[in-house]
Amino acid sequence: IAMSVINWFEDKRKFGGLIGAFLEEATRSSTQSERDRRVSVNANKGLWARCDNRGNMLHVKFSRQNRSVCEECGYHLSMSSMERIELSIDPNTWIPLDEDTSARDVLSFSDEDSYENRIIISQEKTGLTDAVQTGIGYPNGTLIAPGVMDFHFMGGSMGSVVGEKITRLIEYATQRLLPLVLICASGGARMQEGTLSLMQMAKISSVLQLHQVRKKLPYISVLTYPTTGGVTASFGMLGDIIIAEPKAYIAFAGKRVIEQTLRQKIPDGFQAAESLFDNGLLDSIVPRNLLKGVLSEIFELYLSVPYKKN
Repeated sequence: IAMSVINWFEDKRKFGGLIGAFLEEATRSSTQSERDRRVSVNANKGLWARCDNRGNMLHVKFSRQNRSVCEECGYHLSMSSMERIELSIDPNTWIPLDEDTSARDVLSFSDEDSYENRIIISQEKTGLTDAVQTGIGYPNGTLIAPGVMDFHFMGGSMGSVVGEKITRLIEYATQRLLPLVLICASGGARMQEGTLSLMQMAKISSVLQLHQVRKKLPYISVLTYPTTGGVTASFGMLGDIIIAEPKAYIAFAGKRVIEQTLRQKIPDGFQAAESLFDNGLLDSIVPRNLLKGVLSEIFELYLSVPYKKN
């Protein structure tokens, strides 16, 4: 009990400054953006988030101002696809593609809940039709075709709609000779669609072959926490340049599955981005506040090569 009281006072001291700053700013400013207003009044989302790395509490507003990066340990928390788009694309240049595409429950799948209900709940929760947003936009003035996955929609799982939207985006980029960027955040193929979801791996990989090999166009893969399963086994690892966020969890099979299969203990950090980089599976680890600049520099270098000018 004594330790609980001590911990309570320590937490109160640690977060007192943040709470005071928040109240002072709220009093000083009588207007705020619609997005911040939704955060403040939405009781389901709450005003606090917990760092998955150290467990310390973070105020949602200040966390978003810091681009969802923990100030204490630098851990990169989960972001919505729209937040990533706003971070990576110049303001007012984002043009979405295939916004109205929505999944169908062709297998009439049901476990604890029906697949149809799960889709409706995720759509209401995120405001998206499925687990990826695709479009075109300008990072620092260079037109690219980005696809951004959203883990908040059914764990970013890849079903028929995700596969189709990414395939159409790649075909669009290939036809218009645009660089391609796919920001991955996914638990893998969507089990509620069975083989239909697994087919998306081959479909996306085949159109990437046309984009990268035949047209000699660049594709940059950005792996965030988490990138696993069928996404890792297909387009996630097919980039000409593969970038990851710090400490991102990147794997095909999970740690528990590997340990049960091989019957041996896996070292801590075995599937973290830093371990994959040390073993040559990644080209770079880039903090998200630097990603936009890194992408624009890569594309400027690509566009400046002599054979492109000719």
